[in-house]
Amino acid sequence: MARQRAFDREAALEIALREFWRHGYEATSIAELTAAMGIRPPSLYAAFGDKRRLFEEAVRRYQETYGAFTTRALAEEPTGRGAIERVLREAAAEYASPEHPTGCLVITAAVNCGPESAEVEELLRGFREEAKAAIRRRIDGDVAAGRLPADTDTAGLATFYAAVIQGMSTQSRDGACHADLLRVATLAMSAWPSEI
Repeated sequence: MARQRAFDREAALEIALREFWRHGYEATSIAELTAAMGIRPPSLYAAFGDKRRLFEEAVRRYQETYGAFTTRALAEEPTGRGAIERVLREAAAEYASPEHPTGCLVITAAVNCGPESAEVEELLRGFREEAKAAIRRRIDGDVAAGRLPADTDTAGLATFYAAVIQGMSTQSRDGACHADLLRVATLAMSAWPSEI
């Protein structure tokens, strides 16, 4: 008969997610993770594999919970402009929320990684590139629908809005409040091309 784990795996994953979010991948040690989760290293390895696999699972959980606002906004809004404006406004609220660490895990967790963490950097870069591609698809949709001029630089505009989102994450980590980030969102939308 298998022995039951003495901890709640979902609760432990949530704690690990917040530790990675707060400190980044490389700066979060196994000792810090196990202390925060209230488990011993063998339990962590038995439940999650290793630190990298735990991190990947934490990132997936983040994308399905705290970071899901982006996917929802891009899918639910009827226009690209509306979708991107909603992403920026919801990012302002999420990134500055006092209920969890500030900023975006996907943007900040691998900022200062060494060569041994190249796969983690690549994982997060992939998520950021996919988000930028999704933004571009919504802008392309507005061009195709005739809401924006045919010669709109959709790649440049998508990169601009991805950079704004990344900057908002950094600003929140530096202490910018919700109102500060909303001002950034409003100013960023003033860069939207004139609609036809």
